[in-house]
Amino acid sequence: MNRGLILTGVVLVFVGLFWSWLTQFPFGRLPGDLRFARGGFVFYFPITTGIVLSLAISLLLWLTRR
Repeated sequence: MNRGLILTGVVLVFVGLFWSWLTQFPFGRLPGDLRFARGGFVFYFPITTGIVLSLAISLLLWLTRR
C-alpha cells in the first residue's frame, strides 16, 4: 500500500511538472471521442482516449508484476 501511494505521488508530480508539454499530445481529441454541442451546452465523452489510456495502464501494470 505504501509503495502504491508513493508511486501515485511521483506520477502526479511528474504530470504536474510536464503539464504544458503533455497537453501537446492528441489525447482528448482522438477519432472516436464524442463531442456534441448545442447552444450553450457541450457534452464530451472521450471514449477512444479512455480505451487507449486503459490499455496503456493495464500494460504498465502487467509489466511491473512480471
